[in-house]
Amino acid sequence: MSKMEDRLVYMANQIGKAFILRPHQEAVDETATHLKAFWEKRMLTRILAYIDAGGAGLDEIPRQALLKFRENLPK
Repeated sequence: MSKMEDRLVYMANQIGKAFILRPHQEAVDETATHLKAFWEKRMLTRILAYIDAGGAGLDEIPRQALLKFRENLPK
């Protein structure tokens, strides 16, 4: 994992942890909303590529949020 990917994983995990006490699907949805609103396209592109390569260290809530986010990207 590069230093940039390490930082993105850390930040995504922190965002997911902010919503951990909410019901699971709500936590995923809120994390996805936050990522969409505040992360630059290049950050999202990089972490989605990281997930495709295995996504080691990424917690389940941000992983699901990012995959949900990717499903909603325009084709």
